[in-house]
Amino acid sequence: MRGFIGVMGLVVALTACGSGGTAGAAPASTGPAVPGTSVPSESVSASTPPPTGPNVSGCYHANDGKIFTYDGSMPGIIGGTGSVGVVITYERRGTVCSWRPLFDRLAPHYRVLVYTRSSQALPEDTAVAMARRLLKERGVERVFMLGGSIGATTAVPAALRLGPKVAGVVAVSGQISQENAGKLTVPLLQIGSEHDGYGGADDLTRSHDAATKAPDNELLVIPGESLHASALLTGPHSKQVLDKIDAFMARHKG
Repeated sequence: MRGFIGVMGLVVALTACGSGGTAGAAPASTGPAVPGTSVPSESVSASTPPPTGPNVSGCYHANDGKIFTYDGSMPGIIGGTGSVGVVITYERRGTVCSWRPLFDRLAPHYRVLVYTRSSQALPEDTAVAMARRLLKERGVERVFMLGGSIGATTAVPAALRLGPKVAGVVAVSGQISQENAGKLTVPLLQIGSEHDGYGGADDLTRSHDAATKAPDNELLVIPGESLHASALLTGPHSKQVLDKIDAFMARHKG
């Protein structure tokens, strides 16, 4: 009996570790996806069946907002309420799914647009196009440009191109050029972790010091960490990061 219990304990332990597949394996599709969508890397709880029907990467559905496509088949979604919009651009090897915590946090007060990005398009050009699309939504008057990694790096030049319709820039783990930072005349919030190889403390400090024309120029560096972009939205620092973004945007949404 003792041997039997030991074997059962091993089976339970293996099951808990995901022995049936690799960690973060994609769930089975539950309905027709919008053309161009991909299945998220995050696993879905077996106890809560995901909604069926059109979706964006399997983690945003029609009950989250208005699904759209651009450039033929690339999908995105606009959710939330309010007269101020937010365009979220994810990191180069990320997905829209990893930014779901921020989408959920902001949607009660902002019109939030997230989108899948073509590897063939320049991130800055697509971010500008998404902002212009969001500004055409009824009632949307201004937008925040918010990005992670390459999305953060390109958020500032995108904001410079968009002009007075931009309420502010939130850059998570970005490398913003000092030249672009020096031209910025809207509020800037930068967030990153100290030892990140891209968008770490040194990168953020340089652009922070250069952004002398930004009416509000904030910097949050998580000490002792090397977490990158969307990884800062989960785990032990998620509340601090989400609270900081929320508070910054609340001050500058007008």
